Amino acid sequence: MKLVNLIKSIRYGIALLLTLYCMATQAASQSLVSNHKKPNIILILTDDQPYGYLGVTGNKIVETPNIDELANQGVLFTNAHVSSAICTPSRISLLLGQYERKHGVNFNSATAVSPEAWANSYPVKLRESGYYTGWVGKNHTPVGEKGYATGLMESSFDYWYAGNGHIFFYPKEKHTIFSEAESNTQVEIVEEGTLDFLNSNKHKFDKAIKFLDRRPENKPFMLSINFNLPHGAGTSNMKMRPTDDALYRTKYRDTDIPLPESYIAKADIKQPKLPADLLKVEDRQAGYNYSDTADALKERYTRQLQAMTGIDRLVGNLKKELKRQGLADNTVIIFTSDHGLFMGEQGLGGKALCYEKTTHVPLIVFDPRQDVKSHKSLALVQSIDIAPTMLKLAGVDVPKTMQGEDIRDAIYKGNNTQRDYVFSENLWSTHFGNPRCEAIQTQDWKYIRYYKNNNMSATRKIELAKELNIPVNKVLYGMHDNDIVVYRDYLDSSLHGEPAVYEELYDLRNDPTELVNLVEQKQHQQKLSELRKAWRPVLKEARGEGVPKVVRYTVDSQVEAGNKAKTY
Repeated sequence: MKLVNLIKSIRYGIALLLTLYCMATQAASQSLVSNHKKPNIILILTDDQPYGYLGVTGNKIVETPNIDELANQGVLFTNAHVSSAICTPSRISLLLGQYERKHGVNFNSATAVSPEAWANSYPVKLRESGYYTGWVGKNHTPVGEKGYATGLMESSFDYWYAGNGHIFFYPKEKHTIFSEAESNTQVEIVEEGTLDFLNSNKHKFDKAIKFLDRRPENKPFMLSINFNLPHGAGTSNMKMRPTDDALYRTKYRDTDIPLPESYIAKADIKQPKLPADLLKVEDRQAGYNYSDTADALKERYTRQLQAMTGIDRLVGNLKKELKRQGLADNTVIIFTSDHGLFMGEQGLGGKALCYEKTTHVPLIVFDPRQDVKSHKSLALVQSIDIAPTMLKLAGVDVPKTMQGEDIRDAIYKGNNTQRDYVFSENLWSTHFGNPRCEAIQTQDWKYIRYYKNNNMSATRKIELAKELNIPVNKVLYGMHDNDIVVYRDYLDSSLHGEPAVYEELYDLRNDPTELVNLVEQKQHQQKLSELRKAWRPVLKEARGEGVPKVVRYTVDSQVEAGNKAKTY
């Protein structure tokens, strides 16, 4: 009996010790979690930068050693795509983690992001969770009933040093908020704002909108750095003034600049890439006409390369500043672009199509806190994945409104994403000749559908506007109430049965520049059938449920309210 009691006592003691050990281990683990510093996050977004504009993505001319180093120490996604290859919808998709078909805002939508939708953006969610947030550079996202004049976006950040719309190469000439900067050129002014945000002592710009005069050292921060380069509005505005850095006056000018592969000058086009009644090239915006001749193209490309090296220099200075302040070891840096750009390839100029040159962008994630399995990832990722991934990195719940995927496993474990297809679309179908189109793709194949282009010619509109003494820009860029219903129909028409009028099928592995449309070839009919079948479920998922959370933002609504957009 005594022996039995002794055994029971021993068992009880062992169980008690194990329980205490487990409790202590759990407490220690919880303590580690609670005391673990949340990472700082910096998102760098360029404008009109195709995938191949970095040394690390294969460019043999451009010098981008600092960005290349981010990729070589972090992860470069070689299969990253935007959902819409045009500025505003792409940037909103990144902010909200939604496809354009879900968020419903574009240049032709006559809408702005509603306050309800904006409440689920990554900046708002990170700030609510305790992050000190900043926005520097360009803003091309209208939020609220007055659009850029609402002030809701600016008030959503602790630090705001940005201009609405294009800020061009010399931002001081466009936006008074930048007037206190010492520099005159865009990249350098953005760098001054970036360093001012990082200053934990005292901010130097009185005109910057800020809710605290210094950055709290006891809070993690999230900074969005937004360029208007190498975009045409910036590179066309470069004047190579004597006061400009030598980089922007002489760099690459002694370099032999080759024409892009498959380049065709406008005068030499014999067979247009797309049918003439689908892509109306004669109505293309004049800002892309530099692609029409070899000399003009080389000049613009030279300026783009200069801009990229300037951005790279900012990245290098940013890394030095993070190290100087002891922040480098806990700061995640993400680098990407809002979309790519055609530079005369196959006779095309501009964007707003579903080809690789416009949708394929660099995406680099550098996290100094963790090792990665591979420095290059083939995973199918999209720009809508960035917001939910940043929230997860910060330990913040992802709103159900976000459609993007948390890609941390792809970053740290080298895994694939859960999606089978990347989806991209163009709903910016206007008098500038662009057709509506949708595309789904795997790593190896892409299928594109086009819809009838009934838009009136921009060329004809310009002629009539001049004849009637009406300002041309009002005719070309003013959105009215009737435009809302047209665009809203675009969101649902293909789901409701509108037939495609043209299709394309590309073997991306063997034809990465999409030169040969295989849609009519018999040996590829099985693949075509497979992708046609897959298209509708992907489209339906991109559309999501319910009505887009937007507000009316038209010429009519602004006249009624007596509003003018802030330019700072």
